[in-house]
Amino acid sequence: MERTWRWFGKKDKITLAQLRQIGVEGIVTALHDVPLGEVWTRENIRDLREYIESYGMRWSVVESLPVVETIKYGGPDREEQIEVYKQSLRNLGEEGIRCVCYNFMPVLDWARTDLMHKNPNGATNLYMNWGEFAYFDIHILKREGAREEWASFSKQHPNWGRDLVAEADEMAKSATAESDHELVENIVIKTQGFVSGNFKEGDAAPVEKFRELLKLYEGIDKEKLQENMKYWLEAIMPVCEEYDINMCVHPDDPPYPVFGLPRIVGNADDIRWFLNAVPNVHNGLTFCAGSLSAGEHNDVVAMAREFASRTHFVHLRSCYIFPDGNFTEASHLGGRADLIELTRIFEKEEQTRQSSQSQTTKRPVTQTTRLPMRVDHGMTFTDEPGGVFDESSHGHNAGYTLLGRMFALAQVQGIIATVDRELGIEYKQPGFFG
Repeated sequence: MERTWRWFGKKDKITLAQLRQIGVEGIVTALHDVPLGEVWTRENIRDLREYIESYGMRWSVVESLPVVETIKYGGPDREEQIEVYKQSLRNLGEEGIRCVCYNFMPVLDWARTDLMHKNPNGATNLYMNWGEFAYFDIHILKREGAREEWASFSKQHPNWGRDLVAEADEMAKSATAESDHELVENIVIKTQGFVSGNFKEGDAAPVEKFRELLKLYEGIDKEKLQENMKYWLEAIMPVCEEYDINMCVHPDDPPYPVFGLPRIVGNADDIRWFLNAVPNVHNGLTFCAGSLSAGEHNDVVAMAREFASRTHFVHLRSCYIFPDGNFTEASHLGGRADLIELTRIFEKEEQTRQSSQSQTTKRPVTQTTRLPMRVDHGMTFTDEPGGVFDESSHGHNAGYTLLGRMFALAQVQGIIATVDRELGIEYKQPGFFG
């Protein structure tokens, strides 16, 4: 697989020179400065592509070209925004960029309640506490129907042994303005503000904005959201066909409905649905092992085997679910996802694609047959404030530290090298002799 890295543009404190030195071959990025709903111009795309190429790498994947809310809920300006999206795709295609990762999660992208949860080794990871999440929904957001939905959610997971409504009410007794503010920051701002989403650092009233966005989805159930996704995919597929652009949807994270919003990419049935609804090879999946492994209902390895042929991009990370249902990012060698077996599956899939191209076209295998992979949500290494290994104040985005992802990439590169030897593939580490 092609070793890639999510990089947040020229303002990212992690430099392309650093990434090339640690073995990164391709960059995963976006035009983060372009406001939601505006066309990505060919000039801006070319400028960033050429900048990446000047460091000896390529722009492998767009993550993300955001799907605006009006497309998801079917608003009055849906057709206009679909045309904007199509034009951005054409401009990407003209610049030779062929893979676009996106999500179809309403309002909120991925969610966690604690961004600095301590591991036994002293480093920190992202963490989801369902009780705190319920508290946010019931007592901070004050969403109508939240109490009943969390009671139902508790009953759906009897093995957790929890009453999440009672937990939320108990938390309310000791909550402070400071603790509420931190939870809002973690759920709404720090996990969303850097992904070209609905929220950003400095938003004056994020909870009010959240409530207004939720209102847009009144009357939108799972079936309607699926219908809107199908409509949008069918509209953009002709452009994808013309420019050979692969669209790959990111699974819901976590893979459960939240805040009364439907989610439609959380399990194997959901994935089968959208792949069959638009049976075009350019309609595919970002196989995020971390998102999928956060759901105890998902057999991640079985899903990889089933969907490998329609996977265009791989996120190799893994989650650990505690007995009470809370979950955290695991080591890239641990957790529920089994990254070793996933690597075998996707390396074999890459071999199949390369063999097919070679036999069909009689041309050498090209970069486009390689399956881009990136590590994700690495640890944050801490030390005394300002110390050599203190990443807590380095200005990184949540889950996207340099050292944590370097450590994860080293683990995964070791897995890939071992699997490649099993499969008789020559493993090459870029930037080294021999």
